[in-house]
Amino acid sequence: MILEPFFTGDSYDTPDDAPRALADRLVLGSRAYFAARIIGEVVRCRSLALKGLYDRKAWAESSLRIVRLIESVGGRFHMRGLDRVRACRPPVVIIGNHMSTLETFVLPSLIATHMEVTFVVKESLVSHPIFGPVMRSRNPIAVTRENPREDFETVMTKGKELLAKGASIIVFPQSTRSVEFVPSEFNSMGIKLARASRVPVLPVAVKTDFWGNGKYLKDLGPIDRSKPIYIAFGELFTVAGTGKEEHQRTIEFIVNHLREWGGKIKDTP
Repeated sequence: MILEPFFTGDSYDTPDDAPRALADRLVLGSRAYFAARIIGEVVRCRSLALKGLYDRKAWAESSLRIVRLIESVGGRFHMRGLDRVRACRPPVVIIGNHMSTLETFVLPSLIATHMEVTFVVKESLVSHPIFGPVMRSRNPIAVTRENPREDFETVMTKGKELLAKGASIIVFPQSTRSVEFVPSEFNSMGIKLARASRVPVLPVAVKTDFWGNGKYLKDLGPIDRSKPIYIAFGELFTVAGTGKEEHQRTIEFIVNHLREWGGKIKDTP
């Protein structure tokens, strides 16, 4: 399936004059409008998935609607290295830090128009009554986050199968999403998968604390309009030897960008 890309340049910045939704203004800066629209989009996608109609094109389009929604409530994107995504000859393993729900909603609009792609996700999302049908339609790799050895075997086994069929895989090697990046907790699972499957790695760094974690509903946390949203893709590279150098290279790419963006980093190597 050939899709037209939504973003055609190497970079994208939300226009300064991007309109703010009237409904968002009327709720006086609360997250009510944003949360309602997110829920509505998820329900819509779920309905399509249950009918077998939520394909890659529908996924990319729903992701773009989330981008525009975020901009309509005051979010400002700054994306770089988009030409590196277009230059990929899939399959590739895309490895990045995981800060919030935002990147899982937004990355498909940048990647899925160029290639078949899926995520490594928590098993609970695949079985979730609301998110489950949507996630299952994307044929993700589901892990428990409880048994690292079993999770590693799952990723390596299904990951190799998907990559062999031409699908790219997005891996967030942290145990959980976090505003603070801790290099020592960033495992090398993605690098090992790329090495074993002999496919390139595309690193991505994000700073997405615009969308916080909720106290009771983690995926519907508060939004902070004062925080710009940053996404940057690095140069594609292949994995040689044990992959140790490439793993460190990925960490350094993320750390350097977070420093530039004013992100939080702990135990920098």
